[in-house]
Amino acid sequence: MTAITGLIILGCWIIFILYWMISAFRQKPMAEGQSVASALAHRIPVGLGWFLLIFPRLPPPMNRVLVPHTNWALAIGTAICGFGLFVTIWARRTLAGNWSSDVTFKQNHELVRTGPYRFVRHPIYTGLLVMALGTALNAGQLRCWLSIVVVGIGFWIKLKQEERLMLRHFPGQYPAYKKQVKALVPFVI
Repeated sequence: MTAITGLIILGCWIIFILYWMISAFRQKPMAEGQSVASALAHRIPVGLGWFLLIFPRLPPPMNRVLVPHTNWALAIGTAICGFGLFVTIWARRTLAGNWSSDVTFKQNHELVRTGPYRFVRHPIYTGLLVMALGTALNAGQLRCWLSIVVVGIGFWIKLKQEERLMLRHFPGQYPAYKKQVKALVPFVI
């Protein structure tokens, strides 16, 4: 079962990457971008976190197994990863041309509050963290659990940057949206 669930999770990540690459061609032109230093502030922890998740041959204790490879853990991890993939694609499709890999404001940018944006303000980050959680349950290794924390820190930095930008451009709408909808986890945070 380990090989099958591992292949399914790998497939989820490949689908995510391919979908992101294809949909990146449908963006609105940028009206305002961010500095290189600002981008590095979130890219470094996110990159380090993905490195921890992807590379299984790290030195001890990084490969220490924290969650045994039981059929239940593998099945639940795979289902969670698949759900995270669904959330990321749903959020990306809903955001449409307003999406950017960096913190940017697009020409004719809209404040999107439909689809998964009704439940969390940053559902792409939520979906990616859920995918990482499913991967961590499946792999069970310390490096994967650390990955979630490090990527989460990077996403938190980035979402704070995005929210400052949105507050500046939507001063009447965004504060009310922040009050109504949590950042990453519905009804929690």
